[in-house]
Amino acid sequence: MKQYVIDQLRESDYTQILEFLDKNAEKTVLEGVYQIGLPEDLYTAVQADHTQCQSYYFAVNLTRKQVAFELLIRSSQVLRCVCIGYARPKHRDHILRFADDMLEQLGIRI
Repeated sequence: MKQYVIDQLRESDYTQILEFLDKNAEKTVLEGVYQIGLPEDLYTAVQADHTQCQSYYFAVNLTRKQVAFELLIRSSQVLRCVCIGYARPKHRDHILRFADDMLEQLGIRI
């Protein structure tokens, strides 16, 4: 799995990120796993055409020692389709910007 990983979190970093994700992301049934919706203006042509597969998101996995932003764009409706795949450059930029903005807002220096 391709991921953007921020590791060596301090306990205070973990707590701040947990609170941020609880407020700004959708929790899943798995502890520490969140979904972040992909803005529609970032959909590829195939994703935009696949209205039955929309909406799309990327996952964030938080543990006490690291936070990982998956570089896989998933569908909220189906598990397998040609519209699901690794982040394109515009998706990757969005994911990295989300991660960096989160750290900046929280005042976490890595």
